[in-house]
Amino acid sequence: MNAPMASPPTAQVPAIHHRRVGDVTLTVVSDGFLEGSMAVLQNITVEESSEMLRAVFRPVPRRTSLNCFIIHGPDGRVALIDTGAGTHMQKTSGQLPKNLAAAGIAPGDVDTILLTHMHPDHSNGLATADWNAAFPKAELAMHAAEHAYWTSADAEAEVARSGQGVPTGGAYFPMAKRQMAPYADRMRFFAHGQEVFPGVTAMHFPGHTPGHCGFLIASGGQSLLIWGDIVHLPEVQVPRPEVTILFDVDPHQAAATRRRVFDMVATEKTHIAGMHLHFPATAHLAREGGTYRLYPEAWTQVL
Repeated sequence: MNAPMASPPTAQVPAIHHRRVGDVTLTVVSDGFLEGSMAVLQNITVEESSEMLRAVFRPVPRRTSLNCFIIHGPDGRVALIDTGAGTHMQKTSGQLPKNLAAAGIAPGDVDTILLTHMHPDHSNGLATADWNAAFPKAELAMHAAEHAYWTSADAEAEVARSGQGVPTGGAYFPMAKRQMAPYADRMRFFAHGQEVFPGVTAMHFPGHTPGHCGFLIASGGQSLLIWGDIVHLPEVQVPRPEVTILFDVDPHQAAATRRRVFDMVATEKTHIAGMHLHFPATAHLAREGGTYRLYPEAWTQVL
């Protein structure tokens, strides 16, 4: 009698990764990925950027990783940094809810949502498909300049005219307002250098959007900087920091901010994490040969 054949797997294991930063536990949670044209990259040709990806065995056209981060505070509170693409983007994205569930985190467990910025791959997960709060008990916090931008009629009109920063001709603005609406009575705005959650300090990195931020976690003599969208395509923008992306509201400022942050983390040997670094999205950045190189952190099962 023949033994039954085992069926091959049809899905990956849940994409979650835990690490410690002093007394804080950080959980990296994948929201999946987005695929798109190389033409959105600026200050580089499509042919050159495509060859840079092929040279390191990455798919062409681009595949952009999406990551969110859970902070488990030593006091038992839980913060979520960014909410992913939700239900309104590609089917390869919007994986945050099932990966949070696999990590044992229910939506009602989240006390605070910290947004790096309001682009849809970071904030669409704020609301459910029927526009209710996806995190029913959470306070929503962002830089004051970010809220001011996405609620500005003048900014919306300028984007509709120029297309810069929002290639969809301004459609991001009504989407941002709909995503924020369920949190209208529990929103908080912060500035650079403010502690926004126990052990977490906001770092203003403008250019990609006016209120774009990173978050510095510091605890027990250790630190890690979640730098937001300092890079979108690390294989290209780490060695070529002058390369911007069509989604930058102010491309010149975005490039200057990237160089400043690169210099800071390379000089200080800061541990970094990013929304668009490849999962599990933690690394170091070093100067090398007149430019920079990213060294991903080795996976470990020991916390």
